[in-house]
Amino acid sequence: MSPDRTGASGPFLVLIGAPGAGKTTVGTRIADRLGLELRDTDADVVAGAGREISDIFVTDGEPAFRALEEAAVATALDEHEGVLALGGGAVLSAATRERLAGHRVVHLEVGLAGAASRVGLNASRPLLVGNVRGRLKGLLDERRPIYTSLARWTVGTDDRTADEVADLVLELIGDDHAQRIEETP
Repeated sequence: MSPDRTGASGPFLVLIGAPGAGKTTVGTRIADRLGLELRDTDADVVAGAGREISDIFVTDGEPAFRALEEAAVATALDEHEGVLALGGGAVLSAATRERLAGHRVVHLEVGLAGAASRVGLNASRPLLVGNVRGRLKGLLDERRPIYTSLARWTVGTDDRTADEVADLVLELIGDDHAQRIEETP
């Protein structure tokens, strides 16, 4: 499948989901298959700030990180034409939710067990320090309705390899692309 960029503005595909859903890993697979670049807004924040996310949280606090994240997402949505992976909490911003309207958004959904096994006791995820399972459950419960409201498609990642998830995403957006061509007068 080759991406149709005719009249396109912004990313070909946006991946959202909780920590451990596989946004960057799956996004890399999809981008490679389509000959596109992957952009990860968490990496953009780190590059722009010159510090790790955990350092920003500790030194400046979560609100400062969220402001940097919101700006990184806005820039990426304006500039990037490939596959875009958003940080798990990026959707908490009303401005980001508004900016996602009209984009091809896929929610990679992960259950508590899958997320916990993938993120482990990762100190680079500042919101998960301490009781990882408890914090993950809270994040999943809080954010799942937001993810599903923003996404055109939801793909479960539990018990699937990154390649299997990438295949499913490409199948879904391929069907959507074909349907849109048929609907065009």
